[in-house]
Amino acid sequence: MSPVYFSQKLICVQWEELGIRIPRPLGHGPSRFIPEKEILQVGNEDAQMHALFADSFAALGRLDNITLVMVFHPQYLESFLKTQHYLLQMDGPLPLHYRHYIGIMAAARHQCSYLVNLHVNDFLHVGGDPKWLNGLENAPQKLQNLGELNKVLAHRPWLITKEHIEVSSKGLLKAEEHSWSLAELVHAVVLLTHYHSLASFTFGCGISPEIHCDGGHTFRPPSVSNYCICDITNGNHSVDEMQVNSAGNVSVSDSFFEVEALMEKMRQLQECRDEEEASQEEMASRFEIEKRESMFVFSSDDEEVTPARDVSRHFEDTSYGYKDFSRHGMHVPTFRVQDYCWEDHGYSLVNRLYPDVGQLIDEKFHIAYNLTYNTMAMHKDVDTSMLRRAIWNYIHCMFGIRYDDYDYGEINQLLDRSFKVYIKTVVCTPEKVTKRMYDSFWRQFKHSEKVHVNLLLIEARMQAELLYALRAITRYMT
Repeated sequence: MSPVYFSQKLICVQWEELGIRIPRPLGHGPSRFIPEKEILQVGNEDAQMHALFADSFAALGRLDNITLVMVFHPQYLESFLKTQHYLLQMDGPLPLHYRHYIGIMAAARHQCSYLVNLHVNDFLHVGGDPKWLNGLENAPQKLQNLGELNKVLAHRPWLITKEHIEVSSKGLLKAEEHSWSLAELVHAVVLLTHYHSLASFTFGCGISPEIHCDGGHTFRPPSVSNYCICDITNGNHSVDEMQVNSAGNVSVSDSFFEVEALMEKMRQLQECRDEEEASQEEMASRFEIEKRESMFVFSSDDEEVTPARDVSRHFEDTSYGYKDFSRHGMHVPTFRVQDYCWEDHGYSLVNRLYPDVGQLIDEKFHIAYNLTYNTMAMHKDVDTSMLRRAIWNYIHCMFGIRYDDYDYGEINQLLDRSFKVYIKTVVCTPEKVTKRMYDSFWRQFKHSEKVHVNLLLIEARMQAELLYALRAITRYMT
């Protein structure tokens, strides 16, 4: 036993003798979906991770569970932490407490108490007024005016127009005392999209509550003897880490053949690409078919989730949620990337009004989109670009965003129904994600590969929201 561990053990015994209640974690590690030992093993083996952890701890004063799960992908994690640090702590149009409050508002729209709790603490730490936390109606009118944009951006971003910016009932940019400057609004939009997407990651990877937050600890006596607080600090608290396969009794051979079938489809699609190219009319038709079919992708577990009061008080209109892009007879024009895209339009607008942030976000998009280890489950030396593009474009298709040069017929070939259900739930209604959904797709793939999928999902979602919001701001400016 090391001297440090022995001293921690002694302190715990002394605390117990004094009658001090010692909290212990309710969960087993940073994620409810991923075995703790896998996450800890990655963190212990990678020297780059130690440096990233040190930087993160120095900036935030903690290592949160999101960081610990993103540890599977160091290159992305470095970009993510750098971007988030800039948005929250570096020079920018908005004061620090506003930034954290906007984070609370955004996370609350998806009932993400994990992120709400983190930013409530941060909000108070930077001098935020505790009264604001009693409900959005107690915050300044300026922040209340952001509520409508937050609502539409989180659940139906395709409905955002320049009227939301210009002459909405709460007129964000009107020349009034509670109005927003363009720079402030861009900062707010980036924060909103960042935390909507981060809520998707939190639910998609089953992130556990932090031990110091509600739902993350208990004071009940441990069920196993000799358990103490020092076990928490040494990572020895995963006493009974039994992983239950909630996806059903699927044999290893069945899931193995799923991987082989996916590899074969990728090979066949590549051959078809080389032999013939569909016409523009056919490509447009396939997009409309995929967009229409995406409306009917839903989970059998789909139930309404009633937001808790401690979360719902941070936003208005709690009944407003996701509705499919073009349902109930409502037609919304397709968003053509060739007319307005991140690279040519959104990036420059963000960088002009909020310097350096466009560059940071762009880098994060590119890392998530291009990240590959050339592996698929047990296979090595695999070109996964076709699969990654199908995932990214499927998400944008659900938001009504079309790429003229992409054959949307590939999506149905590469993404099976269980995977589509998971993608749509994580991106559109993340609060409804279950472990069953997580377990049911790509059953032979590693947890690191499923975390990689989540990185694609959150960055594609963030870019989709930004495209609609920034296009509306551009139209307002012109």
